[in-house]
Amino acid sequence: MNVADGIARILKDEGVEYLICYPRQLLIDACTKAGIRPIVCRQERVGMGIADGISRSTNGKRIGVFAMQGGPGIENSFAGVAQAYADNSPVLVLPAGPLGRSYTSPHFHAVEHFRGITKWAASLDAPDRLSELMRRAFQNLRTGKPGPVLIEIPDNVILAEIGDSPAYAPARPLRSAPDPADVRSVAELLLQSACPVIHAGQGVMYAGATAALVELAELIQAPVLTTNIGKSAFPENHPLSLGASVISAPKAVFHFLKKADLVIGIGASLTINPWTPKIPPGKKVIQIGNDPADINKEVPCVAAMLGDAKLALEALIAEIGARKRPDYGIAAEVRSIKEAWLAEWAPELASSEVPINQYRILNDLMHAVNPAEVIITHDAGSPREQFVTFWECHAPRSYLGWGKSTQLGHGLGLIIGAKLAHPDKLCINVMGDASIGMVGMDIETAVRHEIGILTLVMNNGAMANEKLSMPFATERHRAIDLGGNYSGVARELGAWSARVETPDAFLPELQKAIEATRSGRPALLECMVKHNFRYSRY
Repeated sequence: MNVADGIARILKDEGVEYLICYPRQLLIDACTKAGIRPIVCRQERVGMGIADGISRSTNGKRIGVFAMQGGPGIENSFAGVAQAYADNSPVLVLPAGPLGRSYTSPHFHAVEHFRGITKWAASLDAPDRLSELMRRAFQNLRTGKPGPVLIEIPDNVILAEIGDSPAYAPARPLRSAPDPADVRSVAELLLQSACPVIHAGQGVMYAGATAALVELAELIQAPVLTTNIGKSAFPENHPLSLGASVISAPKAVFHFLKKADLVIGIGASLTINPWTPKIPPGKKVIQIGNDPADINKEVPCVAAMLGDAKLALEALIAEIGARKRPDYGIAAEVRSIKEAWLAEWAPELASSEVPINQYRILNDLMHAVNPAEVIITHDAGSPREQFVTFWECHAPRSYLGWGKSTQLGHGLGLIIGAKLAHPDKLCINVMGDASIGMVGMDIETAVRHEIGILTLVMNNGAMANEKLSMPFATERHRAIDLGGNYSGVARELGAWSARVETPDAFLPELQKAIEATRSGRPALLECMVKHNFRYSRY
């Protein structure tokens, strides 16, 4: 057995079913012989997104693995790894590499250059380190705050003989519970608060803590908002749900953040960027997370708990016990604000405009599918602002929110990976015309591997969000204008496709598209939409 065979055996032992890959990579044949199916992508950034989609949609219970050639292959993967790092997604990256002695300029040393965007990175510099480094990789992938991990495999090592099958035991996830003194301090602050608001991130989902979060929210009668990558951590049909926030958000998010006297961040780093909920100045903040580097990072805290989100929530619930805050009628207040907000937006959600209003597409889609049987994601830009705000999630990971790094095109890889991991789900990706221009050829990847995803392209013929940043170039040279028949491109790549030009035509074509995906054929609906859209900001 050589090193490549040994890696394949370890991946199999760790439950890996798919090797997302781009040749030339000697692991591909070794993994195929071991019973791991290769999924060959068209472009490395999308390949990384597919692996990300496997990990993200399963809360890291199944690890996505991406392997590619050294040099240009790993260089092309940088953006995808950066996106996984920004969104804390546990993906194993396995680049080939040049001979160990040739890590001199201009040779590309993956470990050196990827160390800043991975949780852990190493070079398999000797065959006898195989079990050690693979064990450390999977321990990092399964324990603590998630993130991508990289092991570079030099060409002079991958075919080296190692004798018998490597001695290896799969890594076991480890969790830590918070200090009981911190639990008591936080519980007292929650009970004394007049209007606590829970700010939940995707750490809740990685911990499997949704049920515990619901129990705590009901116990202290606190409304719950989520981040974009934490969307679906709390059921949005629950009376205490405020919804998720990016630049746009449901009106109740803005209302309760202003009203709150205490904000409790749970499974969230509270990183400040344009796409995270804005905590107004002067609010008391509590933070609960499993990474000490996140505590008191950008938002000062009056108290904190360090540990796994589920263990922390269970400890809080036990500490609070029968003591409850008075019923301030929070659920009724949430309902009243939500009803008024939806009434305000009803003309857009039911609009008969041509070109089509994007909110009409969103609303019709949401009411045409079963939320329990869907995994949906979106691209950066306009689709993110619309879907994060108005799409209602009922179950964890029924929605793959993302976007701290906001790379156009990442959603296509995510949804291909999600469909591989959940073949019985309807898996939907929503993207703009700028996004499909970057990654659209990988629709053929889904065709070739019979991965029945559904893609909605919102085609407004422009990079609409960029207009404000380049008004003179737009006026003089039409610099934001885009063109193309994307349904035609998809059809020629082997997907089922149609173009929708009026709002009433959408639902009939949607049903045909869904039917096509049931046979393993990808489907694409190109929706001709209006140029501008409203933000839900208050």
